[in-house]
Amino acid sequence: MYNERSGMMEMGEVMEQMPAKTRASDDAPAPLLSVRNLNVQFRANDSLVHIVRDVSFEVRAGEILALVGESGCGKSVSSLAVMRLLSDPKTTRFTGEARLLGRDYFALPEEDMRRLRGRDIAMIFQEPMTSLNPLLTIGRQIAEPMFEHLRLTASQAQARAIDLLTKVGITDPERRLTQYPHELSGGMRQRVMIAIALACNPKVIIADEPTTALDVTIQAQILDLLQSLVREMNVGLVLITHNLALVARYADRVSVMYAGKIVESGTTRQVLETPRHRYTEGLLAAVPRLDVPRRARLQSIPGQPPSPRNFPQGCAFHPRCPVATEACQSQPALSATDSGQRYACFHPAVAWQATAPAGPALAPADDRVASSLPVLQVRGLAKDFHLKRGGTVRAIQGIDLYVPEGGTLGLVGESGCGKTTVARTLLRLQDASAGTATFRDSNILSASKSELLKLRQKIQVVYQDPFTSLNPRHRIGQTLAEPLLVHGLCADKRAACARVDELLDLVGLPRDIAERYPHQMSGGQRQRVGIARALGMKPELIICDEPVSALDVSIQAQIMNLFADLQKKLGLSYLFIAHDLAVVRHISDVVAVMYLGRVMEIGTRAELFERPRHPYTRALLAAVPSLGDENRKSQAHAVVKGDLPSPLNPPAGCVFHTRCPIATEACRSAIPPAVAFSQTHRVACIKAERP
Repeated sequence: MYNERSGMMEMGEVMEQMPAKTRASDDAPAPLLSVRNLNVQFRANDSLVHIVRDVSFEVRAGEILALVGESGCGKSVSSLAVMRLLSDPKTTRFTGEARLLGRDYFALPEEDMRRLRGRDIAMIFQEPMTSLNPLLTIGRQIAEPMFEHLRLTASQAQARAIDLLTKVGITDPERRLTQYPHELSGGMRQRVMIAIALACNPKVIIADEPTTALDVTIQAQILDLLQSLVREMNVGLVLITHNLALVARYADRVSVMYAGKIVESGTTRQVLETPRHRYTEGLLAAVPRLDVPRRARLQSIPGQPPSPRNFPQGCAFHPRCPVATEACQSQPALSATDSGQRYACFHPAVAWQATAPAGPALAPADDRVASSLPVLQVRGLAKDFHLKRGGTVRAIQGIDLYVPEGGTLGLVGESGCGKTTVARTLLRLQDASAGTATFRDSNILSASKSELLKLRQKIQVVYQDPFTSLNPRHRIGQTLAEPLLVHGLCADKRAACARVDELLDLVGLPRDIAERYPHQMSGGQRQRVGIARALGMKPELIICDEPVSALDVSIQAQIMNLFADLQKKLGLSYLFIAHDLAVVRHISDVVAVMYLGRVMEIGTRAELFERPRHPYTRALLAAVPSLGDENRKSQAHAVVKGDLPSPLNPPAGCVFHTRCPIATEACRSAIPPAVAFSQTHRVACIKAERP
């Protein structure tokens, strides 16, 4: 069928007309789920916005298909349409075909679809806390689909629920059945969502960003579990993600989406090692990696993803493509290689270097920067929170760290380990319980109100979510000018407006941004505004609290390069908080690893990433997926077992001993002191490996 709207044949027909050697062989198993020519439109202000455009994919038994792309490309909308959860004709219109075991269920009445959904095709949603009912116990929620679809008795459903919780790795399942969602950790809640999806033995599972909100160690546990269940139960899994490194480690095949269309698809090895579409090539080049030499700059994709309200004519990627020509103004036809890899690009990449991101290689870590006099020295920092009902949460204890002059300290660790508490305490947004924090010659923690006002001009912060830290009622110009006038850095509004223009130039934003409100900008633009606001005070130290964790990989690369450029130009020092070790390795001179309120290991970039000593640091590094994992899928990787203990009841002795693979009785009895392996490298572990 010819699609008049796009000017090309639809993907389903292209696949039918491909030579036999480019299609699955005749003896290949039939797909469990086959989606053809899926289109989704949303009604907005009496018009239709085309979100998903002619999407086709399929998944077979025992296979993991990854659907990847930046935020807003249509991945999640596609999954909701496939589940027929977008069925309100007043707001949504979708067309196409979805066959489960050869049956087109898009044509089924809603009552029949309800019997199929949850039984034969199930979904794991991105955020379990918003998907689970807070008023129902875990046991009731797992049993509900079994009552509906399998007609089990209460005792049968309970036995099945216990078996499912055991299968997904939750200990003490009988007790967990009686608990509510808020009583479980994030990793446990996601395991419960998996158990609910598996309750009726579905043929296909769609997992929509199932690990996005989880730490790297819990992420590895969840995806290892999903992968083993796919193989063991012979189900098909559609994994929706923006993390290409996860795709390399876990997926069998990949489909890359951009602006509502699939622009490239093939096996994981084909797409990651020999990308053909220029968008795929750009995404791969923008990923910071641990398995290749560190580069001076990350390669970023210029510009922003297009709005569905105004997709570019022809190839939607051409405004951002470095090799676009006049031909790209028309829609490229879907092409296929002899091996079956498909792509829609007039100028396909032919010799991409999969093992080396663009940019000149850097020399080994600059120990001169790491060992220079610190701009900030922290000693024995502690913060306790006293609960109204009794009890004390010892959020951070005995923190020793430093930020080198003109350099970057990277602070890493799992959620709940105390990273943000360190930042808030150093900013005096909360009082410390003990310790000192010396900035230049001033102790931040004991500074008077007037002294603190001056210090805060020299120490600024960039927050994780710029949308919540910007006043939605103020234009950007007003947001940037206000602190300049309050602190007397500009004599009048005219001078403040001129300084705002300078700040916008400095962070690479057009000056007319000053007239916009926060909701009128993209996430990357809002984060640049947050950086500009910090720079307005002419600081010497900027505390960056997860500044790139909410951004897509191409926008993340832009912001990372901006931080590096500003540091070089203005001589800034950074305390950079993150959970992504590849990001930390790229930007940091010194790295500190935290666990449950304590620093486990601190050292230069080279010491920590090339010669890690603490078992927790080693486990974190082993858990990080990499684009190179496609070549090492058969190799086992170490996974930290269990969840982070509660700071209300931390373990005695070394706080990591409950999850440590080499812990002994000695680790349970005493808190290990930090042992110096060099002038810059200290490790708090009695088992730390010596050179």
